Amino acid sequence: MAEPSKVIHIRNVGHEIAESDLLQLLQPFGLVSKIVMLRAKNQALLQMEDIHASVSALQYYSSVQPSVRGRNVYMQFSSHQELTTDQSSHGRNSDQESEPNRILLVTIHHMIYPITVEVLHQVFKAYGFVEKIVTFQKSAGFQALIQYNSRQEAVEAFGSLHGRNIYDGCCQLDIQYSNLSELQVHYNNDRSRDFTNPSLPTEQRPRTSQQGYPDPASLYAFQQPGASYAQMGRAAMIAAAFGGTLPHGVTGTNERCTLIVSNLNTDKIDEDKLFNLFSLYGNIVRIKILRNKPDHALVEMADGLQAELAVHYLKGAILFGKKLEVNYSKYPNITPAPDAHDYLNSSLNRFNSNVVKNYRHCCAPTKMIHISALPQEISEEAILNHVSEHGSVINTKLFEVNGKRQALVMFETEEAATEALVSKHASTLEGNTIRISFSQMQSI
Repeated sequence: MAEPSKVIHIRNVGHEIAESDLLQLLQPFGLVSKIVMLRAKNQALLQMEDIHASVSALQYYSSVQPSVRGRNVYMQFSSHQELTTDQSSHGRNSDQESEPNRILLVTIHHMIYPITVEVLHQVFKAYGFVEKIVTFQKSAGFQALIQYNSRQEAVEAFGSLHGRNIYDGCCQLDIQYSNLSELQVHYNNDRSRDFTNPSLPTEQRPRTSQQGYPDPASLYAFQQPGASYAQMGRAAMIAAAFGGTLPHGVTGTNERCTLIVSNLNTDKIDEDKLFNLFSLYGNIVRIKILRNKPDHALVEMADGLQAELAVHYLKGAILFGKKLEVNYSKYPNITPAPDAHDYLNSSLNRFNSNVVKNYRHCCAPTKMIHISALPQEISEEAILNHVSEHGSVINTKLFEVNGKRQALVMFETEEAATEALVSKHASTLEGNTIRISFSQMQSI
């Protein structure tokens, strides 16, 4: 196999296969930052957000044959370590662009959140008066035509928004000028809107999702009728992060946010160590060790799904020689108090950013930890000295991603890796506050 690279080379890409088809193959593993379609050779190059994403994708597809529109495709690491902007099909050359026009054609790549007329209007109205929006589904993916009052407003929007993401890490805007002179809008609803004519009918028939794009509510069984677009967007995002469906046994219906954790090792546990472990599955609001039952603690998560993920992955995990029992508490939340540690605004909460990535990496404790935010000049020996007190280390690997030093450390047991994670996540190593999570890689 070629040297690992962020760039994945895909062969046997027929002309019927669109960029959006290839995105669907790879987006469960991470953000696809650039795409080059080599149509003449029936090939494509896709650059992932980091090398872990590309390694995860190729590991998965080494045992599962990837198929698109009934055609088997074949993946390998590219000899390219990076795709330059002028190589990318998202960065068009000027001779391929249409003449500037007041109507923009917008294609949404890596569409994890559902995009509606309202969402597009919020994004594009910052650059001028948006007269009309029409959305539709094509082979290239979800697209929209957006008509401004003037060509100059459209040019400004193009210059500011092309290549940008609507949401953090997803819904990338690929913009070009349309050759249409006027949009025809017949209905004001979630698929089209004429902002100059609010009296248009809403179209009296049941609303369906855009053809070819599943209704986000259908991806997530717990969605109730009338759920907001924000809820549906989050649902679609999480489902995509887990590869389309939630982990087996996770329902997504739980609304209880506070957990009771018991059988703790009272000599070694504290609130910060519990935070380091439970924050792998969601943001932590508060943690309280019960003074009258010091081997029990309450952990309040940000929402019910995150609490359910923590129960699912941590029940029965071994921590400091004790088998953890994790259940839902009868208390809806933890009341602020001097003996309740508050983490609501902690910058160490992992789900403040890269939310999709964090959901994707949720797993039960493994023997392998991934360490990031390391000093540039760090040595393997220094890393070993920092973590080896927690158990026997089988192997280590120091590497660089986007110029940042990271490491994998494989312990002999899951218990040792778990102890290292809860003890050393957010600790200081040669002046850097390091971050530790479990890796799902089987070997280094």
